[in-house]
Amino acid sequence: MPAEETNTRAWQIYGQRQLARAYTPPIPERLDWTPWEGVGPGAEVLGDVTGRRVLDIGSGAGHHAAHLAKAHGARVTGTELSPTQHERAVSAHAGVDGVEFVQADVAEYLAEAVPFDAAYAIGTLAFLDPHRSLPALRDGLRPGAPLILSLLHTDLHGRGPSTEVVPREQMILLRDDPPLPTQMWVLAPQLWEDLPTEYGFRAESIDLLPHPDENAKVIQQLIRARRLPDLPSRVTSRPRSTRAPAAHAAVGVGAILLSEEGILLGRHRRGTLELPGGSVEATGESFEDAVVRELVEETGLPAQTGDVELLGTLVDHVEGVLRVTVGARVHAWQGQPTTQPEESVGDWAWYPLDQLPDGLFVCSAQILTSWRPGLPIDHPPAHFTAFGSTT
Repeated sequence: MPAEETNTRAWQIYGQRQLARAYTPPIPERLDWTPWEGVGPGAEVLGDVTGRRVLDIGSGAGHHAAHLAKAHGARVTGTELSPTQHERAVSAHAGVDGVEFVQADVAEYLAEAVPFDAAYAIGTLAFLDPHRSLPALRDGLRPGAPLILSLLHTDLHGRGPSTEVVPREQMILLRDDPPLPTQMWVLAPQLWEDLPTEYGFRAESIDLLPHPDENAKVIQQLIRARRLPDLPSRVTSRPRSTRAPAAHAAVGVGAILLSEEGILLGRHRRGTLELPGGSVEATGESFEDAVVRELVEETGLPAQTGDVELLGTLVDHVEGVLRVTVGARVHAWQGQPTTQPEESVGDWAWYPLDQLPDGLFVCSAQILTSWRPGLPIDHPPAHFTAFGSTT
């Protein structure tokens, strides 16, 4: 049986049993996002809902919808697929001003409804395939509307969330009756960050709300998301993950300064001769800015970014690290190069192109032959992609 059909059947049986018990949960004094009173925030996470149209997804017995209408002046529509759960809500709260209950699949209902100002689900969205529910919610909410979801994170047995978007069996526990098996999408917070983003929402925060009893293992997660504006003329982008990737690349620049005396090279404290240059700073620094900064730091020569011509990129691998080096020509500078205190390269001198010294640093050698392929320099191969003409 498909997962959502299993859940529909379970909640219909659950509603029948509660109707037989004549049990109606009281209207709460505050909106609780967990089964435990007083844990986490209240209705304030929805913003000011006074007079606003709010969607309760999987409204169950209707007590949360009634609270929002009575205590906060919201105009609440509770959608519930289970006919027995819908019957419970209507029989208990049909007379509450500002509340209506609809027995329908939420995705099908939203396809025809006027977009809502806010939506929330307390525990119930985990019973729907997010690839079906989230697109429907995007279309059923106005731009900027909040979407607040309370979902299971860790169950009573300590089983944590899945890192795949697949349902798994969980049980609805009843006091005097056997538990009801369901299929739930119990997903890791990272997925609940990525999935809303995929379907037109921005996940603003995800909070884990543990059981107040320290010995209990169950944890709920509270997801606060917001419907993004409609921007049909622009395409959005997002990172694959909020976690930083493992470092696996080095990005640097090397500058060619050619005077009447030749090419400017300095000697590294380890003995190699090399062009001015170094690593690009991880601050949004452009390649041109990196060339100008490294040049003045290493040689004392000031230059302008407008006088920097980027030649292209060189790509090679060194001990498993991808090395990307951008070669550049600096066409104008001021003064004469001097050794700078605390820099690892100094003793700057000009070398004629036909009298280049032995012992060039590999990156510098690669830059020079990408600029002038005829130079008689031996070095390991690197893939060069030119930006434009290399004059």
